[in-house]
Amino acid sequence: MIAPADKAVLRLAVGLGLAVLVAYGAALPLPYVVCLLAVMVLSKPGPPLPPARGVAIAAVLAALVSVGVLMVPLLENYALAGVLLTGVILYGLFFVGIRTGNPLTMVLVVAFTMIPVAGVAEQALVTAIAVALALGVALGSLVGGVSYAFFPDPPRPAAKKSPPVADRETANWIALRGTLVVLPAFVLALTDPSSYLATIIKSAQLGQQAGSTDTRRAGLELVGSTLAAAGIALAVWVGLSLWANLWMLVLWMTAAALWVGARLYRVVPTALSPAFWSNALVTTIILIGPAVEDSANGSAVLQASAVRVGLFIGVSLYAWAMVWALERWRAARSRALFFQ
Repeated sequence: MIAPADKAVLRLAVGLGLAVLVAYGAALPLPYVVCLLAVMVLSKPGPPLPPARGVAIAAVLAALVSVGVLMVPLLENYALAGVLLTGVILYGLFFVGIRTGNPLTMVLVVAFTMIPVAGVAEQALVTAIAVALALGVALGSLVGGVSYAFFPDPPRPAAKKSPPVADRETANWIALRGTLVVLPAFVLALTDPSSYLATIIKSAQLGQQAGSTDTRRAGLELVGSTLAAAGIALAVWVGLSLWANLWMLVLWMTAAALWVGARLYRVVPTALSPAFWSNALVTTIILIGPAVEDSANGSAVLQASAVRVGLFIGVSLYAWAMVWALERWRAARSRALFFQ
């Protein structure tokens, strides 16, 4: 009998392999974004995403796309007000996600931050990103259902409704940390959307990760997972360079998911947290996707990838510094209130 953890690893690997096959085989717009969204859906705890809930999430994404498009003229004509309003909305998304324990909060953050940046660059890019986000959720639900059919978990009794994951004060604090991590990358991307689009996804990932880590573990969690992803992406690229075609891309991405998933679900014991390995896999996809596009366009892949990795490490170091500074400020504030 296959253990539940082994099944979870196989579902993740098979699901990612199918997502890569469909996204790149059908030449979907921004295929790596589609795969990224599919992995977020696949990594969701519990059974696969039901079709009805997938439709509901797609509706929320559509609403965010609409709001994001409306943000474009505000960002173009009243940049400061647009950035401040973006910060408020990001804070709200993080806060609600933390209070409800929604594992797809990052999907919503990515959707809202990418759409305005794309709109500032060109309107056609908005459509491509909106389609990629919707297809990513739909494809994640589909491949999740397929992989779950092959490797199902035994039925469990219905779980009671759990209380909020965090109290209001903790959620306020974590949401503030996440917003301050994402907002600078959002502003940077507004200056050159085509160069920093992937950075937005990475910053959204770091914003969520920064909310679930403390100062002591922040460096390892935020910077370490980025470095691990760079190593995994390099291994995948070397393997892909042996014979560059769609099936090899599917094979190597599936292998990467198997290797990371074994550590994510504790099949292979490791001192590193599941969040570390989850974010390493997400960052691997963010690195491999643009590299494949650079190769198809005849660009210098290694040079562009090195710049991208350096940028990601810089964003990770900033997130680490932000967590450290905010935690020190919070501790000093608590001591001041205690002695009053």
